[in-house]
Amino acid sequence: MAEQQDPIFQIQRVYLKEASLEQPNSPAIFLDQESSSVEIQLGVNAVPVTEGIFEVMVTATVQTKIKDKTVFLVEATQAGIFEIRNMPQEQMGQIMGIACPQIVYPYLRGNVADLIQRGGFPPVHLSEINFQSMYEQQQAQQAAAAAAVPASAEIPAIVTQ
Repeated sequence: MAEQQDPIFQIQRVYLKEASLEQPNSPAIFLDQESSSVEIQLGVNAVPVTEGIFEVMVTATVQTKIKDKTVFLVEATQAGIFEIRNMPQEQMGQIMGIACPQIVYPYLRGNVADLIQRGGFPPVHLSEINFQSMYEQQQAQQAAAAAAVPASAEIPAIVTQ
């Protein structure tokens, strides 16, 4: 009789996968005294690397504008490599959609604030994110979309973003 193996959840590495800062209207934008607007978008993506090893990425896009002129645009992806073994399949979505992003996100927050500040701007601090709520919303949207598809139609693969 085979023994039940203990679940394994280990962080192998956390790293900055990609980062860019664009200042298309510098240096003139530094002289503009009007208030700016900030738009922030976040995404989560998980991909298998090899058996039991997964890469989980959290991406942030921060764009600040004055009227229709871009002050700066930051795009950054923070990633982590996780060893996840012997977990029930029904828990894998929650682990990769909630637990892993909660580990990776603080590094992303720091890197984004640092990149913006090094670009000559006051840092933009990304707020805390409730990844459980974000995951549950995404699951509800996917369930609603699946319910709206006729039985004879093909259902495309849904990628977590």
